[in-house]
Amino acid sequence: MSQDIGRAIAALPRMTVKQLRAKYAEVFGEATNGHNKAWLVKRIAWRLQAKTQGGLSDRAKKRAAELADDADLRVTAPKVPTAKESPPVAREVGFAADERLPPPGTIITRPYKSRTLHVRVLATGFEHDGIVYTSLSAVAKAITGSHCNGFRFFRLVAKDGAE
Repeated sequence: MSQDIGRAIAALPRMTVKQLRAKYAEVFGEATNGHNKAWLVKRIAWRLQAKTQGGLSDRAKKRAAELADDADLRVTAPKVPTAKESPPVAREVGFAADERLPPPGTIITRPYKSRTLHVRVLATGFEHDGIVYTSLSAVAKAITGSHCNGFRFFRLVAKDGAE
């Protein structure tokens, strides 16, 4: 590497982002949207070295073209499933049912934010708005958006406050 290129690369980290963006436009022949100083320094340093030393070899360019030709390109990002599309899977509970719970088939109702909520107790979970949840806390979280105790939220605690 020549002395001039070495000095130019050494001076890059001391430049401001605005100066680096101008240098990038000078070196690459086009403006950049980048504002990350470290990225700009690396890209400009690489380009300066590539100009003086010839860049990639023909063999490397040919291999890159082969790899790009074989690649399956995704045109759109994969769809993220929503709670309505992929409901939680109900599973059998391996222990005795909690005595605070009413028997399966019972509908628990509770007023919440000017509407009445209805949750059906199932043998394998709880159903609310067509979605089966594994616990009352999961139902309460789906409704409120934050974690809370399902028994307390649906007021299934004893009168003395003991759970």
